[in-house]
Amino acid sequence: MAEMKAVLFDRFGPPEVLYVGRRPVPAIGPEEVLVRVHAAGVNGGDLHDRTGKVRLVTGRAFPKGCGIDFAGEVAEVGAAVRGVREGRRVWGLLGRRTGSMAEYVAVGPRHLAPAPENLTPEEAVSLLAGAATALTALRDKAALQPGERLLVRGGSGGVGSVAVQVGRLLGAHVVALAGGRNLDFVRGLGAEEALDHRTTPLSALGRFDVVLDTVGTEQARVRRLLAPGGRMVAVTVDFDRPLAGIATVLGSLVHGKGRIRVFSGNPDSALLAEAARLAERGDLAPVVDTVHPLDGVADAQRALAAGGVRGKHVVRVAAQTGWPAGPSQRA
Repeated sequence: MAEMKAVLFDRFGPPEVLYVGRRPVPAIGPEEVLVRVHAAGVNGGDLHDRTGKVRLVTGRAFPKGCGIDFAGEVAEVGAAVRGVREGRRVWGLLGRRTGSMAEYVAVGPRHLAPAPENLTPEEAVSLLAGAATALTALRDKAALQPGERLLVRGGSGGVGSVAVQVGRLLGAHVVALAGGRNLDFVRGLGAEEALDHRTTPLSALGRFDVVLDTVGTEQARVRRLLAPGGRMVAVTVDFDRPLAGIATVLGSLVHGKGRIRVFSGNPDSALLAEAARLAERGDLAPVVDTVHPLDGVADAQRALAAGGVRGKHVVRVAAQTGWPAGPSQRA
Protein backbone atom coordinates (compact mmCIF):
# COMPACT_ATOMS: atom_id res chain seq x y z
CA MET A 1 0.00 0.00 0.00
CA ALA A 2 1.34 3.42 -0.96
CA GLU A 3 2.31 5.71 1.89
CA MET A 4 2.47 9.48 2.32
CA LYS A 5 3.98 12.00 4.70
CA ALA A 6 1.64 13.56 7.26
CA VAL A 7 1.90 15.71 10.38
CA LEU A 8 0.86 13.61 13.37
CA PHE A 9 0.85 13.57 17.16
CA ASP A 10 0.55 10.59 19.51
CA ARG A 11 -0.40 12.44 22.70
CA PHE A 12 -1.73 15.80 23.81
CA GLY A 13 0.95 18.30 24.74
CA PRO A 14 3.23 21.15 23.61
CA PRO A 15 4.29 21.75 19.99
CA GLU A 16 7.11 19.25 20.42
CA VAL A 17 4.61 16.37 20.21
CA LEU A 18 4.14 17.10 16.49
CA TYR A 19 6.15 15.07 14.00
CA VAL A 20 6.15 14.14 10.33
CA GLY A 21 5.22 10.48 10.07
CA ARG A 22 3.87 8.16 7.43
CA ARG A 23 0.35 7.00 6.76
CA PRO A 24 -1.31 5.07 3.95
CA VAL A 25 -2.53 7.23 1.08
CA PRO A 26 -6.32 7.39 1.57
CA ALA A 27 -8.35 4.99 -0.52
CA ILE A 28 -11.31 6.93 -1.90
CA GLY A 29 -14.87 5.71 -2.19
CA PRO A 30 -17.06 6.20 -5.27
CA GLU A 31 -18.32 9.57 -3.97
CA GLU A 32 -14.93 10.98 -2.93
CA VAL A 33 -12.04 12.85 -4.49
CA LEU A 34 -8.34 12.33 -3.74
CA VAL A 35 -6.46 15.63 -3.60
CA ARG A 36 -2.68 16.02 -3.74
CA VAL A 37 -2.10 18.74 -1.14
CA HIS A 38 0.33 21.58 -1.86
CA ALA A 39 -0.40 23.86 1.11
CA ALA A 40 -2.42 23.88 4.33
CA GLY A 41 -3.28 26.62 6.80
CA VAL A 42 -2.39 26.78 10.49
CA ASN A 43 -5.55 27.56 12.46
CA GLY A 44 -6.32 28.24 16.09
CA GLY A 45 -8.28 25.00 16.24
CA ASP A 46 -5.05 23.09 15.52
CA LEU A 47 -3.61 24.37 18.80
CA HIS A 48 -6.72 23.31 20.74
CA ASP A 49 -6.63 19.87 19.11
CA ARG A 50 -2.98 19.39 19.99
CA THR A 51 -3.35 20.47 23.62
CA GLY A 52 -6.48 18.39 24.16
CA LYS A 53 -8.81 21.30 24.92
CA VAL A 54 -11.42 19.82 22.59
CA ARG A 55 -10.79 16.18 23.43
CA LEU A 56 -14.48 15.65 24.22
CA VAL A 57 -15.12 16.27 20.53
CA THR A 58 -11.99 14.81 18.93
CA GLY A 59 -11.64 11.81 21.26
CA ARG A 60 -8.46 10.18 22.54
CA ALA A 61 -7.63 7.88 19.63
CA PHE A 62 -4.08 8.39 18.34
CA PRO A 63 -2.25 9.18 16.16
CA LYS A 64 -4.11 12.33 15.19
CA GLY A 65 -3.53 14.54 12.17
CA CYS A 66 -3.39 18.34 11.87
CA GLY A 67 -5.09 20.88 9.65
CA ILE A 68 -8.56 21.45 8.21
CA ASP A 69 -7.97 23.43 5.00
CA PHE A 70 -5.93 22.75 1.88
CA ALA A 71 -5.05 23.86 -1.62
CA GLY A 72 -3.86 21.33 -4.15
CA GLU A 73 -4.82 19.42 -7.25
CA VAL A 74 -7.14 16.51 -7.94
CA ALA A 75 -5.24 13.22 -8.12
CA GLU A 76 -8.15 10.77 -8.46
CA VAL A 77 -11.92 11.00 -8.84
CA GLY A 78 -14.45 8.51 -7.48
CA ALA A 79 -16.65 6.69 -9.98
CA ALA A 80 -19.84 8.46 -8.85
CA VAL A 81 -18.39 12.00 -8.79
CA ARG A 82 -19.40 14.36 -11.57
CA GLY A 83 -17.99 17.76 -12.50
CA VAL A 84 -14.51 17.19 -11.04
CA ARG A 85 -11.55 16.19 -13.19
CA GLU A 86 -8.04 14.98 -12.45
CA GLY A 87 -5.40 17.69 -12.49
CA ARG A 88 -7.85 20.47 -11.53
CA ARG A 89 -6.47 22.98 -9.02
CA VAL A 90 -8.81 23.02 -6.03
CA TRP A 91 -9.15 24.32 -2.50
CA GLY A 92 -11.32 23.03 0.30
CA LEU A 93 -11.87 22.03 3.89
CA LEU A 94 -12.19 18.66 5.55
CA GLY A 95 -15.48 19.51 7.22
CA ARG A 96 -15.45 18.18 10.78
CA ARG A 97 -12.21 16.22 10.39
CA THR A 98 -8.54 17.09 10.64
CA GLY A 99 -5.56 15.92 8.63
CA SER A 100 -5.00 18.34 5.75
CA MET A 101 -1.27 18.62 6.59
CA ALA A 102 -0.60 15.49 4.58
CA GLU A 103 0.47 14.78 1.03
CA TYR A 104 -3.02 13.53 0.15
CA VAL A 105 -6.54 13.94 1.52
CA ALA A 106 -9.80 12.23 0.61
CA VAL A 107 -12.79 14.57 0.58
CA GLY A 108 -16.33 14.72 -0.72
CA PRO A 109 -16.90 17.07 -3.69
CA ARG A 110 -19.23 19.30 -1.62
CA HIS A 111 -16.21 20.32 0.47
CA LEU A 112 -14.03 21.62 -2.38
CA ALA A 113 -14.16 24.00 -5.32
CA PRO A 114 -11.81 25.29 -8.03
CA ALA A 115 -9.06 27.37 -6.43
CA PRO A 116 -8.57 31.04 -7.36
CA GLU A 117 -6.66 31.08 -10.63
CA ASN A 118 -4.59 34.13 -9.69
CA LEU A 119 -3.15 32.81 -6.41
CA THR A 120 -0.43 30.38 -5.43
CA PRO A 121 -1.45 27.48 -3.16
CA GLU A 122 0.07 29.25 -0.15
CA GLU A 123 -1.82 32.46 -0.91
CA ALA A 124 -5.05 30.60 -1.59
CA VAL A 125 -5.01 28.63 1.65
CA SER A 126 -4.24 31.78 3.64
CA LEU A 127 -7.61 33.11 2.50
CA LEU A 128 -9.80 30.04 2.48
CA ALA A 129 -11.02 29.40 6.04
CA GLY A 130 -11.18 33.11 6.87
CA ALA A 131 -13.25 33.90 3.78
CA ALA A 132 -15.72 31.09 4.42
CA THR A 133 -16.08 32.12 8.07
CA ALA A 134 -16.34 35.86 7.45
CA LEU A 135 -18.90 35.55 4.65
CA THR A 136 -21.05 33.25 6.75
CA ALA A 137 -20.75 35.38 9.88
CA LEU A 138 -21.16 38.88 8.44
CA ARG A 139 -23.40 38.38 5.45
CA ASP A 140 -25.48 35.33 6.36
CA LYS A 141 -25.70 35.42 10.17
CA ALA A 142 -25.45 39.16 10.94
CA ALA A 143 -26.93 40.49 7.67
CA LEU A 144 -24.43 43.37 7.72
CA GLN A 145 -25.74 46.36 5.75
CA PRO A 146 -24.00 49.26 3.97
CA GLY A 147 -23.22 52.12 6.35
CA GLU A 148 -23.46 50.04 9.51
CA ARG A 149 -20.68 50.13 12.10
CA LEU A 150 -18.78 46.86 12.34
CA LEU A 151 -16.29 45.94 15.08
CA VAL A 152 -13.83 43.14 14.31
CA ARG A 153 -11.98 41.77 17.34
CA GLY A 154 -8.69 40.20 16.31
CA GLY A 155 -8.55 42.19 13.10
CA SER A 156 -5.07 41.04 12.05
CA GLY A 157 -5.58 37.28 12.48
CA GLY A 158 -6.51 34.60 9.99
CA VAL A 159 -10.26 35.21 10.24
CA GLY A 160 -10.18 38.86 11.30
CA SER A 161 -7.95 39.98 8.43
CA VAL A 162 -10.44 38.58 5.93
CA ALA A 163 -13.44 39.82 7.93
CA VAL A 164 -12.11 43.37 7.65
CA GLN A 165 -12.06 42.95 3.87
CA VAL A 166 -15.54 41.41 3.78
CA GLY A 167 -16.88 44.23 5.97
CA ARG A 168 -15.43 46.81 3.58
CA LEU A 169 -16.85 44.88 0.62
CA LEU A 170 -20.32 44.96 2.19
CA GLY A 171 -20.08 48.72 2.65
CA ALA A 172 -19.73 48.85 6.43
CA HIS A 173 -17.70 51.31 8.51
CA VAL A 174 -15.08 48.89 9.80
CA VAL A 175 -13.39 49.34 13.18
CA ALA A 176 -10.78 46.69 14.02
CA LEU A 177 -8.97 45.84 17.23
CA ALA A 178 -5.46 44.45 16.84
CA GLY A 179 -1.99 44.61 18.34
CA GLY A 180 -0.20 47.95 18.12
CA ARG A 181 2.36 46.88 15.52
CA ASN A 182 -0.38 45.60 13.19
CA LEU A 183 -2.56 48.69 12.99
CA ASP A 184 -1.23 49.91 9.65
CA PHE A 185 -1.58 46.38 8.27
CA VAL A 186 -5.25 46.28 9.28
CA ARG A 187 -5.92 49.75 7.84
CA GLY A 188 -4.39 48.56 4.59
CA LEU A 189 -7.00 45.79 4.46
CA GLY A 190 -9.81 48.34 4.57
CA ALA A 191 -10.47 49.25 8.20
CA GLU A 192 -11.44 52.93 8.64
CA GLU A 193 -10.26 52.70 12.24
CA ALA A 194 -7.64 50.33 13.70
CA LEU A 195 -7.14 50.46 17.46
CA ASP A 196 -4.68 48.79 19.82
CA HIS A 197 -6.61 46.27 21.88
CA ARG A 198 -4.09 46.58 24.72
CA THR A 199 -4.50 50.33 25.23
CA THR A 200 -8.04 51.04 24.04
CA PRO A 201 -10.70 50.40 26.69
CA LEU A 202 -13.90 48.81 25.46
CA SER A 203 -15.85 51.70 26.97
CA ALA A 204 -14.18 54.11 24.53
CA LEU A 205 -15.29 52.29 21.38
CA GLY A 206 -18.86 53.53 21.10
CA ARG A 207 -21.74 51.43 19.77
CA PHE A 208 -21.82 49.00 16.86
CA ASP A 209 -24.47 47.48 14.66
CA VAL A 210 -22.43 44.30 14.27
CA VAL A 211 -19.62 42.83 16.34
CA LEU A 212 -17.53 39.92 15.03
CA ASP A 213 -15.57 38.28 17.83
CA THR A 214 -12.62 36.09 16.79
CA VAL A 215 -10.99 36.25 20.24
CA GLY A 216 -13.47 34.64 22.63
CA THR A 217 -12.63 36.44 25.87
CA GLU A 218 -14.82 38.97 27.70
CA GLN A 219 -17.80 38.28 25.46
CA ALA A 220 -20.31 39.52 28.02
CA ARG A 221 -18.57 42.93 28.11
CA VAL A 222 -18.15 43.08 24.34
CA ARG A 223 -21.82 42.34 23.87
CA ARG A 224 -22.68 45.58 25.69
CA LEU A 225 -21.18 47.51 22.75
CA LEU A 226 -24.16 46.63 20.58
CA ALA A 227 -26.47 49.42 19.50
CA PRO A 228 -30.24 48.82 19.54
CA GLY A 229 -30.92 46.13 16.97
CA GLY A 230 -27.24 45.18 16.96
CA ARG A 231 -25.98 41.67 16.22
CA MET A 232 -22.93 39.88 17.61
CA VAL A 233 -21.37 36.81 16.01
CA ALA A 234 -18.77 34.79 17.92
CA VAL A 235 -16.62 32.37 15.94
CA THR A 236 -14.82 31.04 19.02
CA VAL A 237 -15.08 30.85 22.80
CA ASP A 238 -12.49 31.28 25.54
CA PHE A 239 -10.94 27.81 25.58
CA ASP A 240 -9.26 28.55 28.91
CA ARG A 241 -12.74 29.03 30.39
CA PRO A 242 -15.00 27.13 27.99
CA LEU A 243 -17.93 26.59 30.35
CA ALA A 244 -18.10 30.31 31.17
CA GLY A 245 -17.96 31.15 27.48
CA ILE A 246 -20.76 28.76 26.63
CA ALA A 247 -22.81 30.12 29.53
CA THR A 248 -22.39 33.66 28.17
CA VAL A 249 -23.63 32.62 24.74
CA LEU A 250 -26.60 30.73 26.17
CA GLY A 251 -27.40 33.57 28.59
CA SER A 252 -27.55 36.00 25.68
CA LEU A 253 -30.55 34.11 24.35
CA VAL A 254 -32.75 35.07 27.29
CA HIS A 255 -31.58 38.39 28.70
CA GLY A 256 -29.53 41.50 28.03
CA LYS A 257 -28.70 43.34 24.83
CA GLY A 258 -28.49 41.26 21.70
CA ARG A 259 -28.28 37.53 21.12
CA ILE A 260 -24.78 36.19 20.43
CA ARG A 261 -24.92 34.20 17.22
CA VAL A 262 -22.64 31.20 16.82
CA PHE A 263 -22.26 28.63 14.07
CA SER A 264 -20.24 25.55 13.27
CA GLY A 265 -18.24 26.19 10.12
CA ASN A 266 -18.81 23.55 7.46
CA PRO A 267 -18.92 25.46 4.15
CA ASP A 268 -20.11 23.86 0.95
CA SER A 269 -18.67 24.06 -2.54
CA ALA A 270 -20.93 26.98 -3.51
CA LEU A 271 -19.50 29.18 -0.75
CA LEU A 272 -15.93 28.13 -1.58
CA ALA A 273 -16.53 28.91 -5.26
CA GLU A 274 -17.91 32.33 -4.34
CA ALA A 275 -14.83 33.07 -2.22
CA ALA A 276 -12.65 32.08 -5.17
CA ARG A 277 -14.48 34.51 -7.47
CA LEU A 278 -14.02 37.31 -4.95
CA ALA A 279 -10.30 36.56 -4.81
CA GLU A 280 -10.01 36.49 -8.61
CA ARG A 281 -11.75 39.88 -8.84
CA GLY A 282 -9.35 41.34 -6.28
CA ASP A 283 -12.10 41.93 -3.71
CA LEU A 284 -10.35 39.64 -1.23
CA ALA A 285 -6.56 39.62 -0.92
CA PRO A 286 -4.39 36.78 0.44
CA VAL A 287 -3.05 37.26 3.94
CA VAL A 288 0.12 35.17 4.29
CA ASP A 289 2.18 35.85 7.40
CA THR A 290 4.85 33.13 7.00
CA VAL A 291 5.23 29.99 4.90
CA HIS A 292 6.69 27.03 6.82
CA PRO A 293 7.96 23.65 5.56
CA LEU A 294 6.08 20.51 6.51
CA ASP A 295 8.57 19.68 9.26
CA GLY A 296 8.22 23.22 10.63
CA VAL A 297 4.63 22.84 11.87
CA ALA A 298 5.72 23.05 15.51
CA ASP A 299 7.39 26.40 14.82
CA ALA A 300 4.27 27.58 13.00
CA GLN A 301 2.03 26.69 15.94
CA ARG A 302 4.40 28.40 18.39
CA ALA A 303 4.31 31.55 16.27
CA LEU A 304 0.52 31.51 16.12
CA ALA A 305 0.23 30.98 19.87
CA ALA A 306 2.62 33.88 20.52
CA GLY A 307 0.16 36.31 18.90
CA GLY A 308 0.76 39.32 16.70
CA VAL A 309 0.08 37.32 13.54
CA ARG A 310 -0.62 39.12 10.27
CA GLY A 311 -3.02 36.88 8.42
CA LYS A 312 -2.17 33.19 8.33
CA HIS A 313 0.79 30.96 8.96
CA VAL A 314 0.85 28.46 6.10
CA VAL A 315 2.52 25.08 5.69
CA ARG A 316 3.92 24.13 2.28
CA VAL A 317 3.22 20.41 2.04
CA ALA A 318 4.66 19.73 -1.40
CA ALA A 319 6.12 21.66 -4.31
CA GLN A 320 3.56 22.52 -6.97
CA THR A 321 3.68 22.58 -10.73
CA GLY A 322 1.33 24.30 -13.12
CA TRP A 323 0.11 26.97 -10.69
CA PRO A 324 0.33 30.59 -11.85
CA ALA A 325 2.56 33.02 -10.03
CA GLY A 326 0.60 34.83 -7.33
CA PRO A 327 0.69 38.57 -6.69
CA SER A 328 3.67 38.31 -4.36
CA GLN A 329 5.73 36.57 -7.03
CA ARG A 330 4.95 38.74 -10.03
CA ALA A 331 7.40 41.29 -11.30
